Amino acid sequence: MWYKIVKLGTNIENTWCLGCGNFGILNAFKKAIVELEEKGISQNNILIASGIGCSAKIFDYLNLSGIYSLHGRDLATIEGIKFANPNLKTITFSGDGNAMGEGLTHLLFAAKRNADVTIIMHNNGVYALTTGQYTPITERGWKGPSTPKGSVEEPFNAISLVLEAGATFVARSYTAKIQHLTDMMVQAIEHKGFSFLEVLQPCVSYNNTYKLYNEIVEELDDIPKSIEEAKLYAKNKDKLFIGIFYRTEKPTFCELLYGDHNPVEKRQYREERINKIKKILNIK
Repeated sequence: MWYKIVKLGTNIENTWCLGCGNFGILNAFKKAIVELEEKGISQNNILIASGIGCSAKIFDYLNLSGIYSLHGRDLATIEGIKFANPNLKTITFSGDGNAMGEGLTHLLFAAKRNADVTIIMHNNGVYALTTGQYTPITERGWKGPSTPKGSVEEPFNAISLVLEAGATFVARSYTAKIQHLTDMMVQAIEHKGFSFLEVLQPCVSYNNTYKLYNEIVEELDDIPKSIEEAKLYAKNKDKLFIGIFYRTEKPTFCELLYGDHNPVEKRQYREERINKIKKILNIK
């Protein structure tokens, strides 16, 4: 396994801060890819994307096919790729600002339509690459460069939000629990439908939450029995629960849109398209 994990790396210089939680996500994801391959999911069918931010740099450090997208548009990008070739496993890495700010509309509609894609959201509570401004899910009262007297906004609860939108797989993990994080990634990617994985990812430079998370993170004993129960766990202030909050099966967007059709594999060539247009227009 370790040889396969090493092969997933690149020779690009890593510029994350020492101790950054993103290292945990990178290492867990490499392990997850190897485990998925052992289960029969080839790397040739895995495609990754990212938005903009510290989280997005993971794209540079993974030897996998994909696309470096725009800020907040990474989810829309992998949806388009998935709709063109439903056989692919498409995964995007997004910061909490990228997903819950610039990309929120794309996130909600991907969940609503049950697009068969996976989003791994690095939640550090700040826009770290641009030196620590607060994000839509930063706790109220948090003091940082853009809110020296404390944020006055109430934050979104990411898990509650995607549950309401219709996500069919919702989970949370923590970068200091590598095996747990690996397991959550594997299950999210295997899931047929929209998968949302929130990862508690301390930012050592602007929002170092390691001490806090080590004290209050707790694994769920079981998957909650309903969306309402899942929300209660997600909104708990005394404990930060990790694990699977919700999982259900229902038809994906691609299945509802065109059944088992694959636009890439069953595409029509130019002459065929032109002839069909001529027939419709009654042109000889």
